[in-house]
Amino acid sequence: MEITDRKENPLLNRVELKFRISHKGSATPTRVDMLNQITAIEPGAKRDLVVLKNIDTRYGIATTTGMGLVYADKESMKVEPDYIHKRFAGLRTASEESTDGGEA
Repeated sequence: MEITDRKENPLLNRVELKFRISHKGSATPTRVDMLNQITAIEPGAKRDLVVLKNIDTRYGIATTTGMGLVYADKESMKVEPDYIHKRFAGLRTASEESTDGGEA
């Protein structure tokens, strides 16, 4: 995973990361994989406080791009709509070694 842009947003108490993942010769990474990679890259990030948005894998190109929002606390995450919380609820409780449980 390569971070292409990092922006601290103190108003929303989060760090916004734009990323690119090259996966030539392997499967498209799952959301669980992306959550784990962002948690590993960003110091102090907790998996339960990361939201993925704008994930895009273009046909014929083995590259996935997207944005990871790393919140400082659960209270700050309340700005995210309910459907986002529902989408990531199962992924947050999945084991960190698991690679299934979501589409990329």
